[in-house]
Amino acid sequence: MNSRAINFAKNFSYTLLSNLVSLVISTLVVLIIPRLIGVEEYGYWQLYLFYSSYVGFLHFGWNDGVYLRFGGEHYNKLDKRLFHSQFYMLAMSQLLLFVILFILSTLIFKNENRTFVFQMTAICMLIVNIRYMLLFILQATNRIVEYSRITIFDRISYAILITCFIFINLVDYKLMIVFDLVGKLLSLIYAIYFCRDIVFHSFTTFYFSFSEAINNISVGIKLMFSNIASKLIIGVVRFGIERSWSISIFGKVSLTLTISGFMMLFINAIGIILFPLLRRSSEEKLPMLYLTMRDFLMLFLLVLLTVYYPFKEILSIWLPQYKDGLFYMAMLFPMILYEGKMALLINTYLKTLRKEKNMMRFNLIALFLSIVFTVFTSAIVKNLDLAVLSIVVVIGFRSIISEVYLSRLLKIKVIKDIVLELIMTILFIAIAWFIDSWNVVTIYAVGYLAYLIVKRKDLAISAKNLKGLISKE
Repeated sequence: MNSRAINFAKNFSYTLLSNLVSLVISTLVVLIIPRLIGVEEYGYWQLYLFYSSYVGFLHFGWNDGVYLRFGGEHYNKLDKRLFHSQFYMLAMSQLLLFVILFILSTLIFKNENRTFVFQMTAICMLIVNIRYMLLFILQATNRIVEYSRITIFDRISYAILITCFIFINLVDYKLMIVFDLVGKLLSLIYAIYFCRDIVFHSFTTFYFSFSEAINNISVGIKLMFSNIASKLIIGVVRFGIERSWSISIFGKVSLTLTISGFMMLFINAIGIILFPLLRRSSEEKLPMLYLTMRDFLMLFLLVLLTVYYPFKEILSIWLPQYKDGLFYMAMLFPMILYEGKMALLINTYLKTLRKEKNMMRFNLIALFLSIVFTVFTSAIVKNLDLAVLSIVVVIGFRSIISEVYLSRLLKIKVIKDIVLELIMTILFIAIAWFIDSWNVVTIYAVGYLAYLIVKRKDLAISAKNLKGLISKE
């Protein structure tokens, strides 16, 4: 095995570990907390998670620009004086935004719980966006081990605090939010330790480099808007559900979305380390790498759908009050096919090829469709089933148009694969929605076997390519 393959395996093992820790802790929170607090309180907890998932956009692409511009660079070759100045300029901007948002929260909201959630979201923004710059620097320069340790430290700190208060029977959604913020703050301090030569660079070298900040923002803002649109695709539907139905129904549907999202942690483990490696790879290798990774990724994601029924049954027994919400897993589980492909392959390749403007365009088209569907399903016909189904439809559509565009750039053929995956998705949703028994697993397994037969030649070629990549010096 060559040195690059060994380094990839090492980085992957660390990112996989950090994502596994996050998965285990998040799973425990999802399984245990709903049993200890009321459905309405859980709804406010989900509302905080919903709001805080958007705070990364309030650095206006600054951190994204750093990530894109310096992706593939070596950490020891970075201009520490420049990054020191950019770090503190970002921190000042976030502090100003925090003060503005905190004051606005007291003026906008009349409900005490919503005011608290928004104020805690403002604190989350301050901590997270400062931390993001350091994490993005570590990711861009392939310091994946340090990045993973920070992520693990964040979630373990949070888990320890939650566990202590569960044992003394003192569980409240407000405490859960505070503990989440404490974990993030401690991980920020840990990130500062790994990037101390940037953060604690001699302050006499600090200077206001507005041109550098503008360069980062001008490059990163396209990616930022792309990410905003991407999150809002689901966020708009969730907002429509929260406005048209009760906070309890919002919490139940959010639980199902959270469970479906857990599966993405493994995909993100690879995506984090793939970008800097692709930036250092020659362009002629990119098409072959894409097809090879695509075949094995879809092989894994399609078989992952088989865990749907046993997982739903276990959760229905453990959380009977959420049983009607878990019913929507039948529609939402296939999200992992299209979200996984977008996160690991399509977005990573578009960033590598510096096509973030096209990423933004595709996400905005999907966002427009999401808004149209949400207005129709939530405001006009008021049909929760259609509102949830629209999430998968829009995400699948975005994945398809993005991949067709990318395939033209790479000069590869993927139409047959897209059609096969669409057939498998429709098959899964149909049987999972209308059949409530173990026959779901049996019928889908037969469909998966047929997929393997159709793809056998492509998989054989991809296996040969992978073997060559691992053994080549």
